[in-house]
Amino acid sequence: MKWLFSRQLQEDSLFFRLVIQEEPFSVQSETTRIRDFSDKIGGIVTFLGVVRDFNEGNDVQGLFLEHYPGMTEKQIEEIARAAGDRWNVLGITIIHRIGNLSPNDEIVFVGVGSAHRGEAFLACEYIMDYLKTNAAFWKKEESVHGSRWLVTRENDLKAANRWISGSVSSDNEVDN
Repeated sequence: MKWLFSRQLQEDSLFFRLVIQEEPFSVQSETTRIRDFSDKIGGIVTFLGVVRDFNEGNDVQGLFLEHYPGMTEKQIEEIARAAGDRWNVLGITIIHRIGNLSPNDEIVFVGVGSAHRGEAFLACEYIMDYLKTNAAFWKKEESVHGSRWLVTRENDLKAANRWISGSVSSDNEVDN
């Protein structure tokens, strides 16, 4: 099965593509697809998340990801819309894998295209911060010591909350 969920939306001047799938994806193909969203795109920022082989003192042998069909997609669409409302971005692609993954496998791709790099960087970071905390994904880590379900880390919650608290502004400047 290539994907379990795939949706493309065109709203006003924002093109949004979301895919949840078990199969690997091509970063180059996805980046090219974002570039092709609009001739007005002058910068593309991408984030690629991969399975680490070490986490919190454990050698990681694998990672199992589950999602809540329907709810997860809705939450991700809301995150992307919020980024589109906050910054002048032209295209967003989010691909998230589920199922059994091994160390160094790609988990998530977020790509944001905009006329200028600053807005693309901020929107991409915002999307990742909220994917980590507000999208219904569950991760079970496998190690030589057994398996355990991972919980949201305090640092991830702080990263997401800084967008609310104003420690990152919408005018492309990071406040210290």
